[in-house]
Amino acid sequence: MERSITQTTFLKPPSEQLIRVAGYARVSSGKDAMLHSLAAQVSHYSDFIQRHRNWSYVGVYADEAKTGTKDSRDNFQRMLADCRAGKIDLIITKSISRFARNTVTLLETVRELKGLGIDVWFEEQNIHTMSADGELMLSILASYAQEESRSASENQKWRVKRNFEDGIPWNGTMLGYRYKDGKLTVVPEEAEIVRMIFHYYITGMGVTAVMKTLNANHIKTRNGNPWCKSSVMTVLRNYAYTGNLLLQTTFREDYLTKRTLINNGELPQYHAENAHEAIIPLEAFNAVHAEIARRAAKHTHPGSSQKAYPFTGLLTCNNCGKHYRRKVTAAGPVWICTTYNTLGKAACASKQIPEAALTTITAEVMGTDTFDAEALHSKITAVRVAEGNTLVFSFKDGTEAVKRWADRSRAESWTPEMRDAARKKTLERGER
Repeated sequence: MERSITQTTFLKPPSEQLIRVAGYARVSSGKDAMLHSLAAQVSHYSDFIQRHRNWSYVGVYADEAKTGTKDSRDNFQRMLADCRAGKIDLIITKSISRFARNTVTLLETVRELKGLGIDVWFEEQNIHTMSADGELMLSILASYAQEESRSASENQKWRVKRNFEDGIPWNGTMLGYRYKDGKLTVVPEEAEIVRMIFHYYITGMGVTAVMKTLNANHIKTRNGNPWCKSSVMTVLRNYAYTGNLLLQTTFREDYLTKRTLINNGELPQYHAENAHEAIIPLEAFNAVHAEIARRAAKHTHPGSSQKAYPFTGLLTCNNCGKHYRRKVTAAGPVWICTTYNTLGKAACASKQIPEAALTTITAEVMGTDTFDAEALHSKITAVRVAEGNTLVFSFKDGTEAVKRWADRSRAESWTPEMRDAARKKTLERGER
């Protein structure tokens, strides 16, 4: 019997599985018009996705962000987390610049999503990242988007410079004033708080005492928060309360990092006299500053530098944003968050770091056998203290290093002197 072979086509039943689709929207300002645009984008994607029969509406992730160059957008990060959890198949967004203006960040994100089998559709450019030429087109167009970001940053710098030359501050957010009609205008009730702080200090109260007095009387900061020592000092050091302005004391490093640096002569500074109504007379302000210097000199050893310890000004709490300070305990020196040290665990639940652990980890990060303070300041710009006993070292070349430290056990933290003292107390109790 002769063998017969015929071609047969088996038709697959149509898939019942829906494509899970999410939208992403972002606006770059907090202005009313921009927020209206954000609401419009959210409404658009919600309607657009739900009109497709084979699409399942996951939701719209929307951010109000000042810039597209950073990855600090909360809902963007939430969207990526949902992608990693397998909740999304397709993301729709208006344009490349809404997604990310940094070419490297964009490509890294897209490649991660492609690896997860997730497509991103950029409506304006009509690009699907899962298509064959999707990444090539993205590379080209993202470079243009990044250049637009750089150009916008330069234009903004030019406007700020012109304002400085005209004696106009870039930001009028401070206790006692509101920025109105192009000028700082006094808020009477807040101005009284400013005068109160200056009066307390010049009549002999310390910064801690001023802080406690304000909090005891339920007086809040400009942002409605309890006072801490640094916020009191910010008021005492603010030259604008004299009615004069010293402009461009800080500047942004570049348009990508947005890191703020102190202006030590890199750029010109501008002094504007009688720019607005004064809250504190210039003579009183100078008297307070002289008193600050006098008190600081009392607690500074002869020949010592202003930064008494290598980590002063470098360690920052990731929870509250305040600096860490050195504190000597029975177990040895530790570094502790200023907010935690002043206001307690309720205000900031950060952890203190033993100085020994800090110097050991820093030496490892620097690649040296022993801790070198000079090398620390020459290479590292900041150290963030994050959750989970984590230290994030930021280098001057833009790179970062992450290290963890281990908590010492209680037994390990006890010195021989502490053990002897405990032993004596135990014996004394037994004799009673």
